[in-house]
Amino acid sequence: MSSSRILFRCHHTRLFYHAPFCIKYCSHTITFNRYLATRKQIIMNVFDRQTKRLQRERTSFDPNQEKYEYVKDIVGFRLADRICDVKRKFDTALDLGCGYGHVSKCIYKDMVGTLYQCDMSQGVLRKSAVSSEVPTYKVLVDEEFLPFRANSLDLCVSSLSLHWVNDLPGTFRQINECLKKDGCFIGCIFGSDTLYELRVSLQLAETEREGGFAPHISPYTDVRELGGLLTQANFSLLTIDFDEIVINYPSIYELMFDLQGMGESNCAWSRKNFLHRDSMLAAASIYKEMYGTENSIPATFQILNFIGWKPDPSQPKPAARGSATVSLKDLSKLDQLTKDK
Repeated sequence: MSSSRILFRCHHTRLFYHAPFCIKYCSHTITFNRYLATRKQIIMNVFDRQTKRLQRERTSFDPNQEKYEYVKDIVGFRLADRICDVKRKFDTALDLGCGYGHVSKCIYKDMVGTLYQCDMSQGVLRKSAVSSEVPTYKVLVDEEFLPFRANSLDLCVSSLSLHWVNDLPGTFRQINECLKKDGCFIGCIFGSDTLYELRVSLQLAETEREGGFAPHISPYTDVRELGGLLTQANFSLLTIDFDEIVINYPSIYELMFDLQGMGESNCAWSRKNFLHRDSMLAAASIYKEMYGTENSIPATFQILNFIGWKPDPSQPKPAARGSATVSLKDLSKLDQLTKDK
C-alpha cells in the first residue's frame, strides 16, 4: 500500500487503525523505513517487542483474564483520579497502552470529550473495557511509533505499559509532539524496586545451583532517570512521586503464574528461556526464608507517577532570580514576619 492515510475497521469490534504509515495487517508488522531513516539517535534494543506482543495476545484467550488484572486495575483507578485533580476538561485524550481498559473505564464525560484507546495487541484491544459516557475509538498502535498528528491531543495517559518500550526517550518526544500547547501527559510506570524480592531470590538460587545467574526480571527505571527523560522530551512543570503496592501470595509459584497471566513475563533479549527445577525450588525456599511469613510471601510493586505539560506562554513562570523578600535562614521566623506585616 502506498497511501499515506489508512483507516482499518473491524466490524465485529469498534477497532480502528488510522495511521500515516504503511501497515501490513496480515502479519501485524509495521514498516516505518522513512521514519527510521530520519532518526539520528542510537536506540537501545533491550526488549523483544514481538515476544511481548505475543505474550499480551496470549492473555486475551483466557476467559478468566480479569482475575489477573488486580494490580493494573488499582493503578488505573488511581491514575484516573489524578486526571480529576486537573480542573479542566480535555476534548481529545489518548490512553496509550490501554491494556484491558484499566484507566478508560474510570473516565467520565466531565473529564474527557473523546478518547482513543491504543495497544500493541489486537486481542487485548478487542476485550478492552470502555467508558460508558465517553465516545471511544480503539487504535492498534505500537507505543514506539505513534500515528497521531502533531498538536492533535489535549491529554495523553499511560498506565503501566511504557516499561517495555526500547526507545523511551523517543516515545516521550512523540507524545510531546502530538500534544497541543499546554497539553497534559499523565502516567505511571514500574519503578526500579518492583519485584526486588523475586529478583534477589532467583539470582541467589541460580548462583548456588548453577554457578551464575541470568536476568529473569525486566530492568526498570528510577525516579531520577524518569525526570531526566521527561525534561529532555521538552515537558515542563514536572511532578513525580512514587508509591508501593505490596501483595501477599501463598508462594513464589502463584506469583509467577499471576505475572504470566498479566502478560508481564520477561521479554528482554538477554532473558533465559527456562529455569531449572532445582533452581526454582531453591528460589522458593530463599524467598520464603528472607522475606516470607508463616503463610505467605510479599511481592512489592513500586509505581512511579508523573505529570508533565507541553510548554505554553500561558503557563506560570518561576519568579525572577533575586526577587525573594525573605532569606532561607529566616524560615523559622516566617510566622512572626507575617504577623509584623
